[in-house]
Amino acid sequence: MSLLGCSIPGPSVSEDEMSAKLPHQKLKLADGYDMSFLESGDPNGELVVFVHGTPGEAEAWADYLMSPPAGFHYIAIDRPGFGRSGPDDAVVSLAEQARAIAGIIRAKGGKPAALVGHSLGGPIIAQTAVDAPDLVAALIIVAGSLDPAQEDVPFIQFVGDTWPVSAVLPRAVRNANREIIALKPQLEALAPRLATINVPVTIVHGTKDDLVPFANVAFMKSHLTGVKNMGVTVIEGQNHFLPWNSKAQVLAAIAKAFSMMKATGTHP
Repeated sequence: MSLLGCSIPGPSVSEDEMSAKLPHQKLKLADGYDMSFLESGDPNGELVVFVHGTPGEAEAWADYLMSPPAGFHYIAIDRPGFGRSGPDDAVVSLAEQARAIAGIIRAKGGKPAALVGHSLGGPIIAQTAVDAPDLVAALIIVAGSLDPAQEDVPFIQFVGDTWPVSAVLPRAVRNANREIIALKPQLEALAPRLATINVPVTIVHGTKDDLVPFANVAFMKSHLTGVKNMGVTVIEGQNHFLPWNSKAQVLAAIAKAFSMMKATGTHP
């Protein structure tokens, strides 16, 4: 399980349903490769970008994109290194992953977006808010791994990154493994910059998360000191797979983020 990063359940909708309603699209990024994404809802509506963990792909959010609320524009990306996005190798840089998110927001008109990040998607959307604050309206961090003190990389991860083991691993697992190994020092660099984030933040985390410990919540609360408003949803007894087993709470956190944006005058 460790070698698989945050291995994910599948969406409830079938592949035929997804392909019919959510065709893959591609955007050429400034870093030189294509990023694949799924899109639904009102193109002129409130933009929400969904960012998966590691490993993962855009289809992880299919249940959300199949029925977006009226007035909303939903996009789920295949992060660089996963799904149908390039490159073939892992993109372990949080800053480069953040540039990909900024790229899709700019391509869709540049109106600030609410970002939803699960697991490693959490620090990636936080990095986006730090690096491109003009493009981010709110953060919804779902089981986010932001505390570097919680990143104790198991020995098996390093074994998986050595040849010939890495050569026989599926691309998604190989790249997830490399992201996990490279994460801690980047979180340490990001930590002092979290105080610069000043948009509403909602956090959703389960108390029985064995992959991203619940202690991450206390870390976020103590470091996101500049946010205009913060909401925390604690799900007692729940594990890491909140986008699938706690969809109602995740949707409520998104709605709460927009409510806080309006209340604090940060609604774009």
